[in-house]
Amino acid sequence: MKIEKILIAGAGTMGYSMAQIFARYGYKVTMYDVSDKALSNARQRIFENMTTLAEEGEITPEVKDHIIDSLAYTTDKQAFADCDLVVESIIENLDIKKSFYAEISKIVRKDSILATNTSGLSINALASAVCGPERFIGMHWFNPSHLILLIEIIKGDATTDEVAKTIRDLALSIDKKPVTVEKDVPGFVANRIQFAVLRESLDLVEKGVISMEDVDSVMKYGLGFRYACLGPLEVADFGGLDTFHHISEYLMKDLCASPDVPKLLADHFDKGELGVKTGKGFYDYSGDKAVKATESRDEKLLAVYRALYK
Repeated sequence: MKIEKILIAGAGTMGYSMAQIFARYGYKVTMYDVSDKALSNARQRIFENMTTLAEEGEITPEVKDHIIDSLAYTTDKQAFADCDLVVESIIENLDIKKSFYAEISKIVRKDSILATNTSGLSINALASAVCGPERFIGMHWFNPSHLILLIEIIKGDATTDEVAKTIRDLALSIDKKPVTVEKDVPGFVANRIQFAVLRESLDLVEKGVISMEDVDSVMKYGLGFRYACLGPLEVADFGGLDTFHHISEYLMKDLCASPDVPKLLADHFDKGELGVKTGKGFYDYSGDKAVKATESRDEKLLAVYRALYK
């Protein structure tokens, strides 16, 4: 199944990030949104991002101009009628997404693939609204998408192997590192691992075992540093499965297994302290701290990216 024309639905942060990446690799890309303002903002952000890349020597001025000129923007749903692939990144709401697919899946060609960038909504639940669910699949990107290489490709019960292979090959063509999630489970794989780590981390902080700052340091300077090079199963192989077996015998039963939202997380949520976006979360991001924290994050991610993958 050949992919040449891609339509990105949703002009938010993930939407315009995906659009500029696909365009950079030569795909013909159209961005759709119901809001002209959202499209205008996306156009401006892409221009700024491409200008920065050109100034840093990551791309030539000619490539920058080609990417900017090759992107199209529209609020007209008829644009869906002539595309090989739709990658949807609209609001993370099951009913809204289902309504979107019920309409759009009747506009696109019968051989067009429909992919959702949902971070956790059920692929099967969304597919129930799709005309032709066998061509529906999850394509979960991670923010910031220009630096994070992973893409989760999630198959629904009806998704064909051909569609899954096409999307995997597409991800490889833009130099991403795709993984195929064979079954539609809540949270897919990356979020299940991420939230298992978060649950144990918050449990240790709540019990007074360690401070927030130090539990983050455990990940940044120990586990995370190692996991940048090795996966958890590879780490176990290097450590010795006998050692990991012995530790499991006493440790597994003592790990947090609560099915509830961690109390520290719930407390901040109830106060409206949502992290960087509100100026306060587990840490303080007031004033210009949010901007500096974001810049610091991106600089470190870029350094790791260049060290390991460039």
